[in-house]
Amino acid sequence: MSSTSPASPQSPSGPARPAPRPVHWRIRFAFLSLVWGFSFLFMKVGTDGFAPFQVTLGRLVFGTAVLAVAMAVKRERLPRGARTWGHLAVAAFFLNALPFSLFAYSELTIPSTLAGICNATSPLWGMVLSLVALSEDRPTRLRVAGLGLGFLGVLTVLGAWQGFHGLDAGGTAMALLASLSYPVGWIYVRRTLAGSSESHLSLTGGQLLLATVQLSVVTPLFTSAPDHLPVMPLLAIAALGALGTGFAMLVQYGLVAEVGPTTAQMVTYFVPVIATAAGVAVLGETLTWSTPVGAVIVLAGAALTQARPKSRVTSAGPGTPRPDQEPASASKTPEPPSRPEPPCRPEPATTA
Repeated sequence: MSSTSPASPQSPSGPARPAPRPVHWRIRFAFLSLVWGFSFLFMKVGTDGFAPFQVTLGRLVFGTAVLAVAMAVKRERLPRGARTWGHLAVAAFFLNALPFSLFAYSELTIPSTLAGICNATSPLWGMVLSLVALSEDRPTRLRVAGLGLGFLGVLTVLGAWQGFHGLDAGGTAMALLASLSYPVGWIYVRRTLAGSSESHLSLTGGQLLLATVQLSVVTPLFTSAPDHLPVMPLLAIAALGALGTGFAMLVQYGLVAEVGPTTAQMVTYFVPVIATAAGVAVLGETLTWSTPVGAVIVLAGAALTQARPKSRVTSAGPGTPRPDQEPASASKTPEPPSRPEPPCRPEPATTA
């Protein structure tokens, strides 16, 4: 005689509702591309009413507030340990306080389109630095060719054959230095915080909090309080911080966890395109032929620098993925675009 388990009684309120389905990853991918692409426009508008340090401070305040709410909802706590906080302070400087401020200052004298394209050089700088600082990174002919191609694209964007005529050297240098700051921070994080037992949300929340403290100290020393609060620049800073810094980080984590870092890193190549389109369409910035052509060359070079040699297929059991394959959905550490994944700890994205 077969026995059957009794059916569980329904709750008085009716059958349990299925959990809401998450937004499709392609929609989140598009959102991330738009938000990070428009970040340069938001900075440009913000600097119309506030000093660059004030723009960065406001951005960090709004971004930290978003992560604080997310931590409260998930009942996460800030990291513990003086050593962890010390490493986070360095990461906050190189990944947030310094590049955010440099980009804001650069847009006082250069178009947002140029700032967005300069940001796309970050993978190129990252390759150069990783060859020096990370012993496991070995150059290949393809990656070296990508490096040369990328910097040729930079020279094309800047109009080197015209002697960089019409460009502000100081603003351009600050934008390029900002893009260099990101891989410096990534390498530091990889060497110091990879393997940390703290959650990604906790570490990032602490990092943004420390960056906010750093700007809170610096800003009063170099700026004076504004006489009034212009509405449009203030809204631009709020969008830059809440959407482009805080919420975008949360979206990035979910995206990487669902589709893996290889697919998620492709957002890097859409950011300068959107930044250029936004600057021309919304701000009326001029665009010469060398800017889009150079941007394409930069992105092609950046893509080549991320190429990895294929590993040999090992004689593993059926269904075992190759070492160079990534599962479609895996609980990998959220990783920024264009960086190899560390054992633990996400690295912020290559974006302003």
